Amino acid sequence: MGEGDRIVRVDLANESVTSEPVPERWLRNYVGGKGLGARYLYEEVGAGADPLGDENVLLFLTGPLTGYLPGEQRYVVVTKSPLTGAFLDSYAGGSMAGRLAGSLGDHVGVLVTGRADRPVALSIADGEVSIEPADDWWGLDARETDERTPDAAVACIGPAGENGVAYATIASDGGDHHAGRGGAGAVMGAKRLKAIVARGESPDPDEDLRELRDRYETAFADDDTGRWHAASETLETLDFANEVGVLPTHGWQEGTFEGADEIGIEAVRDAAHEREREDDPVPGGFRVAGDDGDSVPRGSTPIALGAGLGIDDFDAVAALGAICDRLALDVISGGNAVAWAIRASQEEYVDRDLEFGDQAAARELIEEIATRSTPLGDALADGVEAAAETYDAPDLIPSVKGMELPSYDPRGAAAMALAYATSDRGACHRRARPVETEAVEGDWTTAERVDRVIAEQNRRAVLWSLIADDFVGDALVPDLGAELLAAVGRDYEPDDLRRVGERVWTLVRLFNVREGFSRADDELPVNLTEPLEGGPNDGAAVATDSFEAMLDRYYASRGWDEQGRPTEETLERLGLADLAADIPAATQRGDTE
Repeated sequence: MGEGDRIVRVDLANESVTSEPVPERWLRNYVGGKGLGARYLYEEVGAGADPLGDENVLLFLTGPLTGYLPGEQRYVVVTKSPLTGAFLDSYAGGSMAGRLAGSLGDHVGVLVTGRADRPVALSIADGEVSIEPADDWWGLDARETDERTPDAAVACIGPAGENGVAYATIASDGGDHHAGRGGAGAVMGAKRLKAIVARGESPDPDEDLRELRDRYETAFADDDTGRWHAASETLETLDFANEVGVLPTHGWQEGTFEGADEIGIEAVRDAAHEREREDDPVPGGFRVAGDDGDSVPRGSTPIALGAGLGIDDFDAVAALGAICDRLALDVISGGNAVAWAIRASQEEYVDRDLEFGDQAAARELIEEIATRSTPLGDALADGVEAAAETYDAPDLIPSVKGMELPSYDPRGAAAMALAYATSDRGACHRRARPVETEAVEGDWTTAERVDRVIAEQNRRAVLWSLIADDFVGDALVPDLGAELLAAVGRDYEPDDLRRVGERVWTLVRLFNVREGFSRADDELPVNLTEPLEGGPNDGAAVATDSFEAMLDRYYASRGWDEQGRPTEETLERLGLADLAADIPAATQRGDTE
């Protein structure tokens, strides 16, 4: 337990597999998961590397507590994103995380380099990794691939990854779980790597650690977040967002959806026939049946594929989610891409008859995106910013760093605009979710918004280095997992772990700055300066001046300069001084100095 101190390096071009030690200082300073992945990516991938080229790397990593934490176990995929060109970390739950940890022996993960000359899979068991041919798996969807190895856990790509869709996912459990946003599946496809197969069993904690985990599970079950999660998983997000007027509807034009009750949590409960881990103290998602088999919709499914597309029939929404799952296509970016096409059609930028509420047309376009089989599908496969450029259209759907906004419209909670803009991987609601408080409490000051966003970003950076379940991690907030880490022989004080979170967030910023990102990339999407229509926030917009003031304060509070570059003093304080020379004097993506 906690003894993993090596990493497996797989060179697909040379068909070589080696085991090497992880530098001890890296293990201490970055813990595992996100932090260790960020350090390896910084070291291995040079500035300007093509995300889909041989020079990019792909890391599959566990954390020091994988298999021992309460709730759903998770693993992380770290790479350079083909959607944004920025750092990418993407997490998935289900059976793969525990079985990967149990298969790796004394290794913390697998680092994949190069490109195979034909489709391959990696098989992992007893601390050993082998490269195996997978020609007959190429072309299979996520469920079909998973069925090829019923005695193992599989993380694989589907047609979207094989065709280089910039937001292709890496699917596990037949598509029930995904390392979703940012396109890690496309990187996997570019390397001709169809699947990772973990043949071991999840680690079995000893009695003391089991008792500690049970105590944390009980604490979480008694927590407000735990009770909410047990009742609804993430699917009540739609109901909450609709109630407070921040539900992105009809392609981000409105903040509420008249059909919300038809696709919200009660509709899900009525349709579900069971839940994942139903008898677990921390139950999982709701399983629903459909024409294409079972699926497990998450909160983003009814938001992006329901309200976002104006579809008010839950069976239709679940069916769209199921096809995205099988194609291994991110539902958030996929839903936004279809919404962009509908709005572009209505404004005559695209010569195609598309309407909100048309489930059949939405499904047809999703399949075109995954296969790049039509000009519109091919353009949308690179993201809405790329499609807008191809069709000479305006910014119809908001995005940050090339990644489409997800679950909450920040025009009803301005701190969320800052959270999206400063998210390290592009627009993401998981790095910080201040909307869940600000939308209820009312107006915050600029200082309150900035402080809340930074605190949440730092906290999640360290929890994702453990790697903790995103929601169960709330039960670890008092000591950030220090007690659990001590139980596996990793001694940290809570203040040490707070410093780890800030260090990891700053290291990722360094990676992005080295890639040419600057203040111009932390900009407010122009769509959000336009007023919402209807609901509690009718007429609301994010004021540019107040946003810029938040961004100024955010940079200053983080110890970054006015362009968002960490200062030498900040790097020295965080133990990153050796990387100071990598900061360019001026960025390449639009400095405003």
